[in-house]
Amino acid sequence: MTPPEGTPVRVGVFGLLGSGNLGNDGSLEAVLGYLRERHPDAHVDALCGGPEAVTARYGIPATRLHWYRGEYRTASRLGAVAGKGLGKFVDAFRTAGWVRRHDVVIVPGMGVLEATLPLRPWGFPYALFLLCASGRLSGTRVALVGVGAAPIGNRATRTLVRWSARLAAYRSYRDAPSRDAIRGMGVDTARDEVYPDVAFSLPAPSAGPPSDPPGPVCVGVMAFHGSDDDRASAEEIHRRYLDGTTRFVRALVAEGRPVRLVTGDDVDAPVVEAILDAVDSPLVTVAETASLADVMKEMAAADSVVATRYHNLICALRVGTPTIALSYAAKSDALMALMGLDSYRHPAREVDADRLLGQFRELEKNAADVRRTLAERNEDARRRLDHQFTALTSAVFPTADDAHAPRETP
Repeated sequence: MTPPEGTPVRVGVFGLLGSGNLGNDGSLEAVLGYLRERHPDAHVDALCGGPEAVTARYGIPATRLHWYRGEYRTASRLGAVAGKGLGKFVDAFRTAGWVRRHDVVIVPGMGVLEATLPLRPWGFPYALFLLCASGRLSGTRVALVGVGAAPIGNRATRTLVRWSARLAAYRSYRDAPSRDAIRGMGVDTARDEVYPDVAFSLPAPSAGPPSDPPGPVCVGVMAFHGSDDDRASAEEIHRRYLDGTTRFVRALVAEGRPVRLVTGDDVDAPVVEAILDAVDSPLVTVAETASLADVMKEMAAADSVVATRYHNLICALRVGTPTIALSYAAKSDALMALMGLDSYRHPAREVDADRLLGQFRELEKNAADVRRTLAERNEDARRRLDHQFTALTSAVFPTADDAHAPRETP
């Protein structure tokens, strides 16, 4: 679809945006920054999970992703089940109509091709499939930009993800394991590129020098229950994670270290409350964060960071603060390797407070070297993302060579 000459390009952004996940919204903010810089005349709107929040925060028109407002609530009554079923039918037409009104639709970052957290195939995977199929049928270019992917056990989810990837006009990934996962699902990725997460293009404050005596530690917590394949053992996984993290916070407090608890999604609040109840100390406080910019400010003010959520890690690494990852997926491991901190990882499934404390002391001992490494890796990430946005413009925007057509026939 190519607009008449002189007509502004119509760009849609799509995803679980404005729904309380700061990482998703940070990815949107990064792509909006790219559009303002490279395509300032584009007309931009969103189809997303939290349209009111997106419009209020970013000033773009937004439409609700799902017709049925109870989409993400458990349906136990007949009326709710019927509502969800009808919603799937209605959403097919709503999505197709929205896509047709655009020249380009961008899915900005996010783990849209993975199931490292619990989800149902007829939730977001189905919505993404509708988007990509509608783009192929209408001629609207759908771009999956810097997205995350992972091997998926559930057959229905895997099928929807595979076809979504195949039907997209453009794909790039935030790490090599994501591209490998999509290749493993039978998608031709020969022309797909890997770049750092788009959130690394966001402006960020610089981390201050370490305090003397040692200053605050940011601990990024998460309502972690394992992956989509761990539903049977989810509560046990969560208990081990929470117990180990709580013991680590208690050990820091015993040494007189201020601890700042940081979240990345509204669902993390119960974890914060549990730690506060277990570690009754004025040294433990909670950060109020409404954006990745807020998270970065918290991370920049800390001497060190120990974090679980992927985008909490990105914020800490982006500002150059020495960081340990409580890693729960290959994406966390790949991120730490990218930033030169491969040895500073600890499994979120088995948080051993004593071993974690040892890693933490080693991190602080080597803080000066770590900060230099992060400065170098951040500059490289910035250059690579600049290339990513140039490639995106060339591949999918209608002012580019129209020879860039969808690459794969289903």
